[in-house]
Amino acid sequence: MTDIKATDVIGVLSPLRRYARSLARDEHLAEDLVQETLVRAYEGRSSFRSGNLRGWLLSILHNTFLDGRRRHMAEARRLEQAAILAETTAPAEQESRVRLQQIQAAFMSLPDEQRAALHLVAIEGLSYQDAAAALQIPIGTLMSRLGRARAALRAFEAGSLSDASEPRTRPGLRIVGGSDV
Repeated sequence: MTDIKATDVIGVLSPLRRYARSLARDEHLAEDLVQETLVRAYEGRSSFRSGNLRGWLLSILHNTFLDGRRRHMAEARRLEQAAILAETTAPAEQESRVRLQQIQAAFMSLPDEQRAALHLVAIEGLSYQDAAAALQIPIGTLMSRLGRARAALRAFEAGSLSDASEPRTRPGLRIVGGSDV
């Protein structure tokens, strides 16, 4: 291993900068390239054999430039592939906004009692007991309101929101203790 003197490296800086500017075509990128070259040369100083310091440093600069170019091209390919995947998997933003507005309209069309119960449990994350206490109603009443609200939203999903908020009776069931009419 030959000792690289600071004066030898300083004398080669001018050709390194010129070559870096011709490769990078940008003053700032060229300075970064020269700095990276000097760091790599210092780290790999054990591989330098006495002889042509200038050629060795220019070779490191060239390889550093090529490595950066490859890295840049690989990153561009990854971004391009990610953009292609994003286009095929993400729905258009306007469709999401329309869908969100539809869900909001369905939620807002619920009766006040059902909307309040559903909001406290589903959005605020309260337990049934805490939501019932907040609304000052029995827990059974809360569960009933939640069931009706969820059924109304499921009906909205099925496309029949118009009658979703009305109480439903199941066909074929008789009312116990009363008449069928």
